[in-house]
Amino acid sequence: MKKIILLLAIAPFLLATSCDDDDQIYCTQEAKAGLNITVKDAVTNEYLSTGVTVIAQDGSYTETLEAFPQSDIPVFMGAYERVGTYIFTVSKEGYQTYTSELVTLTADVCHVIPQNFLVELQPN
Repeated sequence: MKKIILLLAIAPFLLATSCDDDDQIYCTQEAKAGLNITVKDAVTNEYLSTGVTVIAQDGSYTETLEAFPQSDIPVFMGAYERVGTYIFTVSKEGYQTYTSELVTLTADVCHVIPQNFLVELQPN
């Protein structure tokens, strides 16, 4: 009986010390795209993806972004889990090429922090 009383007396302390994991951060296993670029025709306001090339560059690193539809809106995604300072270009035949300003991608303890851009291409 004394053992049960002793166990009941120290149980709250055991539980309190086992719950110190509240500061633990749980990260998902999915890869996050740092650059998410939507492209539109500046005159017609239509979304563009066919024939569009989006290239991101960070120093000597270069990546061609791929288009993925998200609710019928194509989004060019890349720089997966890659921090850095990028310039991206968007080009399509019949349009003026767009070149971005410097874009700095950072990360939190789990993933790169995604940035979204809307580029409106001007027809020639």
